Amino acid sequence: MTPRTALDTEGAWFERSHISQLRRQLPICYVDVIPVRTEVDGSIAEVGLLLRASGEGQIVRAIVSGRVMVHETLREAISRHVEKDLGPMAMPRIPVSPTPFTVAEYFPTPGQSAFHDPRQHAISLVYIVPIDGESAPQEDALELSWYTVDELLGANTPLDEMDGGRDALVRRALAHSGLI
Repeated sequence: MTPRTALDTEGAWFERSHISQLRRQLPICYVDVIPVRTEVDGSIAEVGLLLRASGEGQIVRAIVSGRVMVHETLREAISRHVEKDLGPMAMPRIPVSPTPFTVAEYFPTPGQSAFHDPRQHAISLVYIVPIDGESAPQEDALELSWYTVDELLGANTPLDEMDGGRDALVRRALAHSGLI
């Protein structure tokens, strides 16, 4: 068995103009992560939502999300994006199996699917990831708030502040977990 080499970060990122060109020509692989805090029995107690500026300059609620880099496993991508958005002490329980609970296909054309990203056609593997440690907003996130299931499903829900169909991903996560 060949030993695993370090992640190739030098060749994994593209120049801004190059990634823009690639986004126009082919689907890009992403991971979307629904961060949760769980009860002792494993049921979801709270869902973490970030507050950040969208590409259009609006302030929106968001989930942990990002591209999968070249030479990066899905587990590594999930871990990297959780750390990037929630901090190094978040201590995510990354699934043993990299099987997502759903797949979201984002299109640049509105209405082609429930998910929209004006920049690109993206295929996103979506995971529910329990967070055991201390978390705080990082990088471009303005805030991290934890919401109970009742708060997410009630009137004036923070899910209404999400864009691109990501509110549907949170609802799908709750349904997948038997909470809807």
